[in-house]
Amino acid sequence: MPGDGTKLLDKKKHKLKEPEEYRVILLNDNFTPMEFVVEVVMIVFHKKREDATKIMLDVHQKGKGTVGVYPYDIAQTKANHVHFLARQNSFPLKCIVEKA
Repeated sequence: MPGDGTKLLDKKKHKLKEPEEYRVILLNDNFTPMEFVVEVVMIVFHKKREDATKIMLDVHQKGKGTVGVYPYDIAQTKANHVHFLARQNSFPLKCIVEKA
């Protein structure tokens, strides 16, 4: 209100930038059963069995397979979940997080 001592602030435009994205990649080993890898992909990454099987075959045949791309915190949390499930079932399944 004019004259009551209040002052209007200029609206500033803030540019928000999208968070950087990171790939979660499963790595092949010679001990983790293929079906366990499929189940982990379905549970942790919410993939359908068909997609999880394709990812597992990439891991098995190519040595690694990308499971998804996420902001860093989500990618790291999913990787930690994979490692937890693997340890819980005594498998050496590993995954890494790398910048997309």
